[in-house]
Amino acid sequence: MADFYPSYPPSLNPQQEEYLLSNAKDYSIAHGLAVRPPTSDALKAQDPAGLLATTAPITLFPSLFPKVCFDQAKSVAQAYNELYSGIASDEGWLTGIVEELAQIDDFMAGLWKVHQAVKSEGYAQSLDLGLFRSDYMVHLDKSSGASQPSVKQVEFNTIASSFGGLSTRVSELHQFLNSIDAYPEEISSIVNSSTLPANSSSPSLALGLAKAHEAYGPSSKQLPTCVIFLVQDPERNVFDQRHIEYNLNKTHNIRTFRLPFDRVLQDTKLDDGRKLIYTPPSMPTRHFEVTVVYFRAGYAPSEYTSEAHWSGRLHLERSAAIKCPSVLTQLAGTKKVQQVLATPHSPHLARFLSDPSTASSILSTFAPIYPLDSTSPAGKDARALATDPETAARYVLKPQREGGGNNIYRRNIPAFLDSLPESHWPAYILMEMIEPPAQRNAILRFGATAEEGSPSSSVQTGGVICELGIYGVCLWERPTTTTTAAASTNGGRVGDDAPPRPILRENFEAGYLLRTKGDQSEEGGVAAGFGSVDSPCLV
Repeated sequence: MADFYPSYPPSLNPQQEEYLLSNAKDYSIAHGLAVRPPTSDALKAQDPAGLLATTAPITLFPSLFPKVCFDQAKSVAQAYNELYSGIASDEGWLTGIVEELAQIDDFMAGLWKVHQAVKSEGYAQSLDLGLFRSDYMVHLDKSSGASQPSVKQVEFNTIASSFGGLSTRVSELHQFLNSIDAYPEEISSIVNSSTLPANSSSPSLALGLAKAHEAYGPSSKQLPTCVIFLVQDPERNVFDQRHIEYNLNKTHNIRTFRLPFDRVLQDTKLDDGRKLIYTPPSMPTRHFEVTVVYFRAGYAPSEYTSEAHWSGRLHLERSAAIKCPSVLTQLAGTKKVQQVLATPHSPHLARFLSDPSTASSILSTFAPIYPLDSTSPAGKDARALATDPETAARYVLKPQREGGGNNIYRRNIPAFLDSLPESHWPAYILMEMIEPPAQRNAILRFGATAEEGSPSSSVQTGGVICELGIYGVCLWERPTTTTTAAASTNGGRVGDDAPPRPILRENFEAGYLLRTKGDQSEEGGVAAGFGSVDSPCLV
């Protein structure tokens, strides 16, 4: 597959490189394609007020991406929205999966405990909002003799699906660079206005939040209303979020506030009807009724360092605000759910997608994924594959976590499993590696010198791997009844009961993200320091 793509990107002479770099850097800062720099003692001394920002990690050229794969990934966005809204609405089906994980994963147990507590009291809000992102890589199956590439899903994100704000900006950056002839004429047949697709991720995600805000309706107490962005503090990736906030303000006239996860209990309260009331610390005499809580925090165990954090999560879940996501929706995005759906010959997909053609379109994007239990045939096979260094070289081991830096790759898998009690193995899933075609690009990345922590930037050129994320917006009403039959996570009987069907209020595809990393890096998270923000050049 080394010759799958044409030779690209072109070599630049010093004058061409200077022209491209200066325009890329200036455009990025002028248009908010930025992040806060990494913190260090030296940098704090230079910038005590925290004013500095720097260009986000970006590719200088748009990466080549097959148009047939881009179109395939976009075409299944609404089907994936329908699938995961159905899973999040089927508590009975989720119970078997989550309770199995909760026995060996404290974080899953904590989230399930929050759900159970609210369920016993009764949910105050029947609407759920999902700002989802389904991530894919290009795959060309050489063993089958396939002539056309396809996309295979890496993972499905139901919480804090980031970079929707910056991905629109990097698409515009590459279009701008093309328009001012920053790319050599020799690649004009490859990079041109018809091969650089527009990207609506920032306004589309803001529209999803606006639709939920509208569905919530006006305050019954005649209070002004607002949307809360629940955030980490500090947050380097703040501008990605700000673009969506500013869009809500400018386009939809919706007030937004940023609430650090640490301050949930201090700055909000529930009234007698469990309406969530927010009092900004900067305006202690003003009170706002919260329509939507958009989680850009609370997705990782490292954020729950005290019981106050769990109390804060329960506090929000009990409220009448629309959650994006609810706890059940967050749990629906666990890798175990992906494994249950994608294990070869699994019967579970048909439970949530009654139309065979829709289910088939989703099935075509699955890469083989296996459980690591000790009882099912698939689990036993997976254990044999994962503990043999030769066969493990074709797989990745994934925990139930969001964000980069959590996976175990290839020949590192056997030693890692050997370091864990076997009773903890079922907390992981084993996924066959997707092998994308080789290509090259140049990544502009901000860094810090080891000696002083002072700002620096560098261009890294070499082999890269691209991961395409397709955003989806789904607003749904949960059914009033739930099933009690738990899922057979080992691929057995699905259950004879009809699953509860959510009522979809909104369901649309919402733009894309292309993340690109060096081909020697196993991880791809931009915020975690592994990847860069990119846009596709369709070929």
